[in-house]
Amino acid sequence: MVQTLKNDLLTVVIDSLGAELQSIIDNRTGYQYLYQGNTKFWGRRSPVLFPIVGAVWNGKYLMDGKEYHLGQHGFARDCEFSIMDCEAEDEVWFSLEYDSNTLSAYPRKFRLEIGYNLNGERLTVMWRVINLDNREMDFHIGGHPAFNYPDFKPSDEVHAYLIFDRDPETTELVGEKGCMSFKEQKIVLDKEGMIPIVANTFDIDTIVVGKSRVGRVSMLDKNRNPYLSLFFKAPVVGIWSPSPEAPFVCIEPWYGRADKVGFSNEFKEREYTNHLKPGEIFEASYIITFDNL
Repeated sequence: MVQTLKNDLLTVVIDSLGAELQSIIDNRTGYQYLYQGNTKFWGRRSPVLFPIVGAVWNGKYLMDGKEYHLGQHGFARDCEFSIMDCEAEDEVWFSLEYDSNTLSAYPRKFRLEIGYNLNGERLTVMWRVINLDNREMDFHIGGHPAFNYPDFKPSDEVHAYLIFDRDPETTELVGEKGCMSFKEQKIVLDKEGMIPIVANTFDIDTIVVGKSRVGRVSMLDKNRNPYLSLFFKAPVVGIWSPSPEAPFVCIEPWYGRADKVGFSNEFKEREYTNHLKPGEIFEASYIITFDNL
């Protein structure tokens, strides 16, 4: 079931399957900001990643000394959420609660709530994780929104530009089986302090900037005109596109990150893991602004 938020500038559509953004349209021009999930490149649009971000080593992890299996980015993106009552006209909320299926893959009782608020040219994505268990809850959560390149042509030398609020310095490098290697690579900015997205930008797979080095990623079109920005407090941001022919790039705020290659310790020892005591609530959000409205 879909829910719609609309004002004079934007129409935003969210599906209860995965509580996933489906569409962000400029009402004046009909322009679609959000990639529409062509399976030729990537079949999703903006999945929520929970209870892991990225991959666990060999698809398995330890919790309480017992082995469990999880696919990349966890299960929430494939679950049907309930629509929550919400009095605000500019806001919608969805919820997912543990069941026997989730407990078989992730042995904690939880409630995950995902909200969207539309205010002018600003879309806020909100996450709320509630520990319903009698044990500490360890988890990751993240976003994976995919944005269309404006006026995309595969033959263009530059598809868009990325600029940060602070120098990202380095990217961690993806290694075997979708997990992180122990190597980093310097991020080279052009003379304007930007990353031009060109054919080989994502030969390294994903740009992964951790340690809370940046809190804003802005995307400019190929003529360096402002396009959109993401603001976040997440400690890690991933930036990814699957191929030079793909018409989109993902800008992904993460409270978590894939395992390091060979990691075999308990889940709670994974880097960037969040910890909740019984009854505690974790809240986080990120903001998308559309700069050319």
